Amino acid sequence: MTVHLPILEAFVKLGKYLTDFCEYSYSEPSGKHSDFETAITKAKHQNGWFTRENILFALKQWSDLLTEDNLKQWLSEYNLENGQSHKKIGIVMAGNIPMVGFHDFLCVLLSGNKVLAKLSSNDKVLLPFLAEYLMEQEPLLSERITFTEGRLEGFDAVIATGSNNTSRYFEYYFGKKPNIIRKNRNSVAVLTGNESQEELKALGDDIFRYFGLGCRNVSKIFVPTNYDFNLFFNAIFEHGAIIHQHKYANNYDYNKAVYLMSNFKIKDNGFLILKEDESFASPIATLFYSHYESEEKLRNHLTDNEEQIQCVVSNRGSLGDVPFGGTQMPKLHDYADGVDTMEFLLQL
Repeated sequence: MTVHLPILEAFVKLGKYLTDFCEYSYSEPSGKHSDFETAITKAKHQNGWFTRENILFALKQWSDLLTEDNLKQWLSEYNLENGQSHKKIGIVMAGNIPMVGFHDFLCVLLSGNKVLAKLSSNDKVLLPFLAEYLMEQEPLLSERITFTEGRLEGFDAVIATGSNNTSRYFEYYFGKKPNIIRKNRNSVAVLTGNESQEELKALGDDIFRYFGLGCRNVSKIFVPTNYDFNLFFNAIFEHGAIIHQHKYANNYDYNKAVYLMSNFKIKDNGFLILKEDESFASPIATLFYSHYESEEKLRNHLTDNEEQIQCVVSNRGSLGDVPFGGTQMPKLHDYADGVDTMEFLLQL
């Protein structure tokens, strides 16, 4: 492994900074780190889905990952000797959850390349703030980090994250350059009916964290025939306070009204709607479900549709499955869409 150590050390310092910030401020803000508090407040005002709780959760996950041991262990899997090409990598970032583009940002800089980032209008505050901190720790990064509000130009390769619709534009505009283009994906859970209350409670975290807006959020569950949904509803009861978030509540009310007027059969506990549906992507405040008779057939179905699925959650121990409660705590080697971003960058 060969990596520019001052850049690696800058990220380690950022991890310690985030740890310090989260330790004192996870419950209530205080006078310490007032600039960071101001940035978080601005991010909340800019995007109503970015609650303080969810922002701090995202920061806490990165504080846990950005340690010297974690970074070196992750990078040890790669040959970084030729990774100092200083190519300019355009990153088109999504804005569905706080700092969703940070992993791409990290990969580009640790692979020895330059970031040219176009931020989502829904998440324009947090990453530039943290980038300023990184540049203070390692001034060299000021030459390697650029944010733009205009069209991406002068890039050597691109990483673009968006919807199925925007991906067509990305493929047209970026198709002549090396690229990673990400489309819509959703996560699913496979239940057997034998899950413990603790496991189902943890599944609630996979469903409700970030209000279900992330590609790693569970948007559909597969259940055996004659599954007792009371087991599920009882376990997730403690998540009921989510209905007090007005944007979530508006979506819940709207979707419930649409389903009722359309005479769809739904199950409802006052803050989550369950609807039987073959699709993987459910609306906010709605969880789709399908029954299965054979887990083998179900697994084949999931394999056939793997391009639509980000994570499969279960307690079955199947290769690649995520344990209940683990979807929003990915490791550094958990690449979006299963595409190794670091390897892509090192091959340029």
